[in-house]
Amino acid sequence: MKIAFIGLGNMGGGMAANLVKEGHAVRAFDLANEALDAARNNGCETFASVREAVEGVDAVVSMLPNGGIVKSVFTSDVIGTAPTDAILIDCSTIDVATAREVEQLAADAGYAMVDAPVSGGIAAANAGTLTFMVGGSDEGFERAKAVLEGMGKAVIHAGGAGAGQAAKICNNMMLGIHMIGTCEAFTMAQRLGLDPKVFYDIASVSSGQSWSVTSYCPLPGVGPTTPADNGYKGGFAAGLMLKDLRLAMEAAETAGVDAQMGRHARELYEAFDAAGNGGRDFSAIIETL
Repeated sequence: MKIAFIGLGNMGGGMAANLVKEGHAVRAFDLANEALDAARNNGCETFASVREAVEGVDAVVSMLPNGGIVKSVFTSDVIGTAPTDAILIDCSTIDVATAREVEQLAADAGYAMVDAPVSGGIAAANAGTLTFMVGGSDEGFERAKAVLEGMGKAVIHAGGAGAGQAAKICNNMMLGIHMIGTCEAFTMAQRLGLDPKVFYDIASVSSGQSWSVTSYCPLPGVGPTTPADNGYKGGFAAGLMLKDLRLAMEAAETAGVDAQMGRHARELYEAFDAAGNGGRDFSAIIETL
């Protein structure tokens, strides 16, 4: 399959490389020359513009920073340039309203499009073990699935247009809340004289168990290897967690939900980001407690 990949950052670069490994011909574009160099080294063909990259393709995949950029790229460069029988797949994490708007504009122009944000972080993007939460029609989902399975371990149809984004921000709101609770609990356990490893062994098989405990423990040397074991480098940047929490709070307001815990998690990550920690893994927030 001939696939255009737009956006080759920390996540997109690994995702595009995995599509090459699956035998697809990947036509890549990014604004950063370093990202294009890396894509070429991974077997992608690179182009100087989005329009060149999407010509004659079977699918377009994007991984972009925000909804404004997604809307601009698709309305200005993809829709009307890519073949109308190409499946359009946006893997960015953006607001639900923009996702639905862009998908409707694509449909009006004769395209099938889905929103397919991911869970798993940089390591999973590189390993091809992401989880995709897909919003769109049944037909769009089935066509997108053939592409997404080359980059992930799970591809789940969340519902209609925008449902993938809704699932992503709800999931990451839980993650942000869980991580703060996990950090508070491990900090308190140490202050009360418990060995962190012993507390991990207890919490990981008790009612306090969560992914933040068993798979992403915020303390080094406790449980499986996590960014905490690498000075909180790599993983899922705190700035991206803050972005997702802000999107979640916007959605909560629109839906009339008083998400108090989500709001407090956003406030804590806003302070953490403002202190210069936006590029560190989000579990590093344990250092502030």
